[in-house]
Amino acid sequence: MDGEREGLRVERAGETWVLAGDGFDGIELVNEFLAYLVDRNYAPLTVRAYAYDLLHFARWMTAERLSVAAVDTDVLLRYLRACRTQVLARQHGGNVFSIRDGRSAGYAPRTVNRRLAALSGLFGLVEMRDPEARSPVPRRRETATRIAQGQRSGLLGHLATPSPRSGLRVREPRRLPRGLRREEIAELLASFRTVRDQAIAGLMLFSGLRSAEVRALAVDDVDIALGWVRVRGKGDKERRVPVDREVCGLVQSYVLSERPDSDQRALFLVAKGPTRGQPLTPAGLRTIFRYHRQRAGVPAGNPHALRHTFGTALAEAGVDLPAMQALLGHDHVDSTMAYVHLAPAHVRAAYDAARARQQ
Repeated sequence: MDGEREGLRVERAGETWVLAGDGFDGIELVNEFLAYLVDRNYAPLTVRAYAYDLLHFARWMTAERLSVAAVDTDVLLRYLRACRTQVLARQHGGNVFSIRDGRSAGYAPRTVNRRLAALSGLFGLVEMRDPEARSPVPRRRETATRIAQGQRSGLLGHLATPSPRSGLRVREPRRLPRGLRREEIAELLASFRTVRDQAIAGLMLFSGLRSAEVRALAVDDVDIALGWVRVRGKGDKERRVPVDREVCGLVQSYVLSERPDSDQRALFLVAKGPTRGQPLTPAGLRTIFRYHRQRAGVPAGNPHALRHTFGTALAEAGVDLPAMQALLGHDHVDSTMAYVHLAPAHVRAAYDAARARQQ
């Protein structure tokens, strides 16, 4: 498949992302779908990810000289095969496999499945508008699928019917989230020089905030006196999370002495350069952590690793699941259970108890 094509690209347009360029007859449909996601209050990063997923599909369609009307299950199978066999940057193909992920070519299964989800949503919109239209994305029989997590809760959860999932989905390896060791945490935190960066890392490590939640914080969201922060999570859902006293002190010091003068409500702003005083962007936050984890020699020191470390610490401290779920902002307790499985102290305690019974 061709690499970059100047004719097709993703652009920011107001509150959403759009596909622009020439050579693909489904641009209007894709942009209607992206606007539909915004109307349904999907997270901006989700809309952006779907936009780039559909851009990849559009470029492949253009290279294959296919139109949207010609898309059927066979075309999707060919596209998924292309995703699994395309040689990407830092991949050699053939029999040279990466030690990190065990692949010689192709995108990760999670990426392939997300692209399939984007296509399923795109053609699902077509089905919703035209009852006679049929999505080319095949679905499994309901009896062969599991009940979706979102359908398990509530008084009528026992009556939920399984949600059909596409038979094209790629099997994903199950990997537990990795937290940081104590020495890694110490080295990473010691590399942060500005009060702003120390406060950001502290909110992630000691309150479990996601990177998007940190960037979304407003100045008045942090109650320094009482030690609480109001967090807007996924789906614009709010929760209140306690903040460590030292982190509160860092936030106060940042607001009083380091934060640029600005009319912006966002708490964390760009400190230098032409965008000084503007809210910190996702790319800017990634750059901060990329620089400091290289400087500290902690390759795993990304924002989500700090959140994983917080969740693991809660599990090891014996915090009950409902409290962990509330602190981490999980919609379903299934997501919180991963930290219980991850906590070495829990695993060791269960192992020691079993050995004691055997003896």
